Amino acid sequence: MADPFMTPELVFIANSMKHVLKLLSLLVVISALWIGLLQASIIPQSHTWLLPIYFIVSLGCYGLLMVGVGLMRFPTCPQEALLLQQDIAEAKDFLKQKGVDVGSD
Repeated sequence: MADPFMTPELVFIANSMKHVLKLLSLLVVISALWIGLLQASIIPQSHTWLLPIYFIVSLGCYGLLMVGVGLMRFPTCPQEALLLQQDIAEAKDFLKQKGVDVGSD
């Protein structure tokens, strides 16, 4: 049964908070691993201090990869293009009736 008090705004806020909690938990796990590597001396101290920089660079590369994949998979919608052209033609006709010069076409 749906909660009558859950408005779309509250649902958005609840979903946003879930993402924030996921990110915070990921940050805590990564920080714990980093501190653990510093304490255990498994990796030489000189390399361990660079791990946050490596992580930030890796995160940036991942972000660029996701943007590239999103651009490659960007859907084309011929039906929506036709509807948009019809809307533009209707708007031009409406503006012409009001006496606005909309250019040649």
